[in-house]
Amino acid sequence: MLSILPALLIALAAASLFMAALWLVQRRIGNAGIVDVAWAGVIGALSVFYAVVLPGEPWLRATVAVMLGVWSLRLTRYLYVRVVGHPEEGRYQTLRENWGEDADRKFFWFYQMQAVAAWAFAANALVASISAPPPAGWLVVLSVALWATGIAGVATADAQLAAFKRDPDSRGKTCRRGLWRYSRHPNYFFEWIHWCSYIPLAAASPGWWVPLVNAAALLYLFLFVTGIPPTERQALKSRGEDYRRYQRTTSAFVPWFPHGDDQQTHATLPGTTTDN
Repeated sequence: MLSILPALLIALAAASLFMAALWLVQRRIGNAGIVDVAWAGVIGALSVFYAVVLPGEPWLRATVAVMLGVWSLRLTRYLYVRVVGHPEEGRYQTLRENWGEDADRKFFWFYQMQAVAAWAFAANALVASISAPPPAGWLVVLSVALWATGIAGVATADAQLAAFKRDPDSRGKTCRRGLWRYSRHPNYFFEWIHWCSYIPLAAASPGWWVPLVNAAALLYLFLFVTGIPPTERQALKSRGEDYRRYQRTTSAFVPWFPHGDDQQTHATLPGTTTDN
């Protein structure tokens, strides 16, 4: 078994080296979006590493390893199918254009930032694994319930989006069916619920504040930085007035009943959309 500091340092070094190697791969294939796939995978791998090498209740370490491992496998597979073998996503193309001749160097440090971010989010597994005494039974039940809700919600939203995109009649339209009727970004909302599930699991740990800070940071990113703002700018460019009406009638984040004219229009507009 390792103590906390060596485990953290080994994990950070491994994440950094892996992202450096991946940076070389993206230089060859010209698709920086593979970092998204790797980010989810690194979190899962580090979470399992912590559960294996750290002291603590075996059942608790196994629980957190399964929770983050399943989350990581699902998201890594989803992103792999969406990214690998496809043209580079627009946001990365924009970065290349803006960075110009400095693009390769800046992408290296961008990848290293993703390594640090994955390391920080995987710390949820570390603090839960070392919890002594373990959390109360009702906290474990609450944690698993939040986790299951988050995983199921994201998977449902993603499946609805995929179905929407396969529908030839959906072109130029905004989804208003399924979870997308109640939230413009149900995938973000349920992803955030998933990350909240580690808060009760670490409640008895000396690092109880780590999953709390991670959930708060993710909420800020979703609401104000890398989540809703750029997604909605792109939606307005591509769908115009239809998306503006959707904004006026549908909750941005927390699922809630639509209001106004959307109650009359949603039935005639097909679909489901990951980012609507």
